[in-house]
Amino acid sequence: MRNFYLLIVLLLSFSAQAQLNEGLTPEERAYLFHVVKKSPILNNNLGRYFDYQGPEVTFPNGKINYDSVELLIINNPEYLIIRKEEISKSTKGLLAEASNKMAVWELNKVLLAKRKNPNNLKQYQNEFDAFEALLEEKLPSEAYRPKDGQQRPHPKIYNVLNPSLSLDDKVAMVESMRFLNMQERLELLRAMNHAVNEYVKGRTEQIYLHLGGEAEEFDNVLMAAGDGSGTSGLLEEREKNERGMWNRGLPKAVGLFPYDLMLQTIETKRKTTEKIEPARYAIHDFKTAGNNRLTNLHVDVWGYNSEKQTTVVIEKNGRQYLLFGSVDTRFLSPDSSFAEGTTFQAIINDLEFNHIAKLEDKISGRRGYDYWIEYNTKKKNSTEIKLQKKEMEYSNLGYTPITTDSKPSGKVKRSKKKAIKASSETFDGAPTTNSQRSERKKLQDQIVALQGAYDNYKKRIAELEIEKQEAIDRRAVLELRLDQYKALLGQNWMSFTEKDGLYTFEDSSTFDFYTQEFQFPAKELSEDFEVRLLAIPESSLSKNADEVMMHASVMDAEPNYDARINLELNDVFDSDKWDLLQSLFTQEDSVALHVFFESLLEKKMEFTIISRGQGVGKWNGAKTVKNYQPETLDRYPGTPSVSKMDSTFLRLRKSEVLVRIDRDIVLEVNSFTDPVKSNISVSNETILAAMNKYKLSKNDILSAYRTATIMNALQKEINTLAGMYLSREDATKVIDRFNKTWRKVRISVGPTSFKLSEFNL
Repeated sequence: MRNFYLLIVLLLSFSAQAQLNEGLTPEERAYLFHVVKKSPILNNNLGRYFDYQGPEVTFPNGKINYDSVELLIINNPEYLIIRKEEISKSTKGLLAEASNKMAVWELNKVLLAKRKNPNNLKQYQNEFDAFEALLEEKLPSEAYRPKDGQQRPHPKIYNVLNPSLSLDDKVAMVESMRFLNMQERLELLRAMNHAVNEYVKGRTEQIYLHLGGEAEEFDNVLMAAGDGSGTSGLLEEREKNERGMWNRGLPKAVGLFPYDLMLQTIETKRKTTEKIEPARYAIHDFKTAGNNRLTNLHVDVWGYNSEKQTTVVIEKNGRQYLLFGSVDTRFLSPDSSFAEGTTFQAIINDLEFNHIAKLEDKISGRRGYDYWIEYNTKKKNSTEIKLQKKEMEYSNLGYTPITTDSKPSGKVKRSKKKAIKASSETFDGAPTTNSQRSERKKLQDQIVALQGAYDNYKKRIAELEIEKQEAIDRRAVLELRLDQYKALLGQNWMSFTEKDGLYTFEDSSTFDFYTQEFQFPAKELSEDFEVRLLAIPESSLSKNADEVMMHASVMDAEPNYDARINLELNDVFDSDKWDLLQSLFTQEDSVALHVFFESLLEKKMEFTIISRGQGVGKWNGAKTVKNYQPETLDRYPGTPSVSKMDSTFLRLRKSEVLVRIDRDIVLEVNSFTDPVKSNISVSNETILAAMNKYKLSKNDILSAYRTATIMNALQKEINTLAGMYLSREDATKVIDRFNKTWRKVRISVGPTSFKLSEFNL
């Protein structure tokens, strides 16, 4: 890039004093300069409009010492010129990001002065009073103490408002406040969150407007998610650019980012206690602008863990736009590819296809609880049948009569012989009796064994049922977590295409990787949408989740607000005429023109000219657009000289010149008429033939003539101004490139188009 700054100083005729009046103090201006220059994303997009003209102070390694430059600007405000006119044409979200960082810095200074040095608080007294008023809006009544006859917030509260503290530290400090119960402690922390967000939002909007930003609707939110332990998420707050280069030197402030807090009940065998816990995600609701205005959402990640994929979900009408972090930078993009580390989708997959799947297999799988319960039930039933059968057999033995045989048995005969031989006087000659004792003994043993087996099967079934229920309960817990995770991430993801870092979703919403700006297209009606910031758990079963902090800003925007050149030519032509009696550019356009010329010198940037004769226009609530079904009038109503100048007609008689410079250069010229029928005389046979063929009206042709006039004026003025603003060599390149594209221009009118030469101007 050529020596842009020196040329700008020479070219601008408007005074530096006008540029100094942004409604900011010298200290605020100096810090804003520091913020922009030390933040890669801000410096790349806004840096050239913060024109420092003081002495350069460097470190021995040649890098600029911004701390010293800050002091120089504070003591010499004229050293810094902030070009509000050009900043207002820049991406709104980046301007909001710079304003937010400044508001956070200011609040940090205010709270530091309150905690450490009451004398320093005097210069911030108004800011502190505003913050304290916001704090007291939500503060529980028990958090006050009498002082000088008034109820004032307890002094211990301000020790908690330390940006260097992690949430765990803050909770520990609040829990030491014995004058509050647990619910009041929770309310105290929520009151602090409310005060921080509302104060930063208000100051961010003020600074945003001071710097030239425009918005009818403005919202600004700080959010945090995680377990609050203050680990890697806090350690990696400092910024990296899109190439992963560190930005060092700006103060840390992640301790100000609010978590969504709740009371969690913890039950043990001995007692039940309550604990303040942060949510592992943050959700904030917003609305699109409506009224045919664009909606810009800017995301700005502060604290994050490079080993975890920062995940942001934007949801509208049940469809999700997902933004993912990368391992090397805080920048987000819809591209979910991640070099290493844990992703939220990986957590979901592990939960669903590993832990829940294993439990499902354990419950209903081939060798799961259902199988073994069925197996043991069959064994139990089979054993029960056998047991009943044996018990029946044993019972039947009780009805069998005991019999005595009249003939001695062989045993008796042998006993008698032995007694005779031994001359024994004792002789057991009892008759043989059949009492079925052995059968009874055998059946008893079998019954006991079967009963034992039956009891074992029954016991095992009961144990399996308990284990199965525990597994079912565990599965239900994990499925509930899975459903929650899936709901947070969403399942109706918007598809997108990408070109040069610009992601375009299927509904024409866009996300710019280099500015971190998400944009909903203009619509007539406002719609609800929400932004979710997700902290990645340590594992799918863990409650621990490293912190992630993000700033989000939402504001409306007029279409074409970011056009680097935006010339509105309102009612500059006489009725049914196309003679242009004024120049297109003034001295105030010199900075924008120079940016345009610098871009034309970049051969890699494609240059396109679009020119249209739009015919009858209509007002859509935000701008003049083509009316595809015009209802024309023969004359102006009432007194023509009066009604003609009514805004309903005046705003339609418009031409515009737009130059958008982003990944390429687009110059666009449009002309419109009001609905009163034109009476121009058309003699060009080519144009007359096209009017008959395509049913073009005289209003269509009149607007085309006016666009042709502007195109010719543009060519002349660009050639002249390039010669004034650039060196001869660069001017030649710019003029040649512009003229080459200009000569190919065709002016679109309805479904057809005409060469410039066909208008015979």
